[in-house]
Amino acid sequence: MSTNTSPASPSEEAGQLPHRRLPFWVALAMSVALVGPTLAMSGNGQGLIATVGKAIPLVFVIGLVGVSLVGYSFVRLTRHLNHAGSAYGLVGGTIGPRAGFFSGFAMLGAYAGFAIGTLALTAAFVNAFVAKLQPGDDTPYQLPWLAVVAVGAVISFLLSGRDVRLLGKILLAIEGVGIVSMIVLVVVIFARGGAPSTGIDFSAFTFEGVSSSAVISGVVAAFLSWAGFEACASMGEETDDPGRNIPRALAGTLILTGVLFVVVMFAQVVGFGTDAAGLEAFGSSGNTLGDLGNTYIGQWFSLLIIFTAIVSAFGCHLACSATSGRMLYAFGRDGFGPKALAQIHEGTGGPRFATWLVVGAALVVDLLCGAFRWPDMGTGNPAIDTYFLFAVAGSVCLMVCYLLVELAAAWFVGAPKFVRVHGGGGKVLGLALPLLGAVVIAVVLWFNVKDATDWAAAPMLGLYWCVVGLVIAIAASGIAKRVGESLSAELAATE
Repeated sequence: MSTNTSPASPSEEAGQLPHRRLPFWVALAMSVALVGPTLAMSGNGQGLIATVGKAIPLVFVIGLVGVSLVGYSFVRLTRHLNHAGSAYGLVGGTIGPRAGFFSGFAMLGAYAGFAIGTLALTAAFVNAFVAKLQPGDDTPYQLPWLAVVAVGAVISFLLSGRDVRLLGKILLAIEGVGIVSMIVLVVVIFARGGAPSTGIDFSAFTFEGVSSSAVISGVVAAFLSWAGFEACASMGEETDDPGRNIPRALAGTLILTGVLFVVVMFAQVVGFGTDAAGLEAFGSSGNTLGDLGNTYIGQWFSLLIIFTAIVSAFGCHLACSATSGRMLYAFGRDGFGPKALAQIHEGTGGPRFATWLVVGAALVVDLLCGAFRWPDMGTGNPAIDTYFLFAVAGSVCLMVCYLLVELAAAWFVGAPKFVRVHGGGGKVLGLALPLLGAVVIAVVLWFNVKDATDWAAAPMLGLYWCVVGLVIAIAASGIAKRVGESLSAELAATE
């Protein structure tokens, strides 16, 4: 995909487009870090115990099938379309500029929300580590969480101002340590035969003792463990041979995390035990990997696991900030927002100012939440409350975006103008899988918002953000026209 013989866009003529120079592994690192495997496996299982009991591994198998449908649509589209705005370009280049703007606005809300939440969660995990260093103390000393957030933001500013290759190496190292630690723990649990009371119990992969409706409800929560797997799509303009490497990074992220999540969740269930006592211990654990590490290996390994959870949460924040910055860059380049957002830093080759703006916004929002003692999500920990609020709100935004990407993939396969250009191979499957994925996303979205009755509930905040984007997309005809012209030129330059 050479850009030398393609028609140049106005942005390209101005030298604003990033140079394609990044290898496959940088794109993979961005997606894996935003998923945050160590973070997901440390805290995403406890809330499922009351719903599905020991069937958590089965829930994750079904969740992997559902998220793979979304992954298929991203892979299908990124083989032909690549854009710094990710879904903004993918949907805009197929359905149209208004739909593209709306999907991009929803995705920006998701990533920005995750950047805010994971910065707060980093502070919560730091204090969990500090408490672990004070065994036997019922009231351990805790650092002011806002001070930890401020330090984290400073480090984020420094790293965001460096070359994205360095950031990729850091993210790979962070998640690499966490993944290796999880694999070691899984091997030890299996080698010791699991909990003495129940052993290696493969009935965790069956519907035994749980209703199908409960499993579906559980799948909704498990599905969100993969939120952000598509982060690498925002690097399509910076990656070498994006039509090949971005789909590989998307598929690689889903395969790696999918297998890891299913195996690790199974190991955790059998590690605690599939009887009532074991499931109760699982559900009440503050950090399941840390507690199992302490039981099966020792206190030192428990500390290591909790530390990897800290750096995983912070790595997720870095990935979210970098991805949000690229989306802001795409908006600024097309005339939505100040021109400063469209600047590419010569030294880093990326949108440094836009990324710094995301980090600064995350810091300010976290400080305001701490100052006003809001929100109260019932955990008793203000940092975790802040994380949950913005993680749930961001997830709702992401589901809206996913829904549009599924429709865009079906549109891409079925619309005559795309069939003429890109061919109509696999049309039946190409239509069926995205439409099935759209149904799955609609179910997930419904389960996330159906019980939200308070106007300030986290899911409602996500919907409010999406409504703002929809109003802008419909009402601001000038923006839609400008976005359409820019998208056409930019996407033409990537083919």
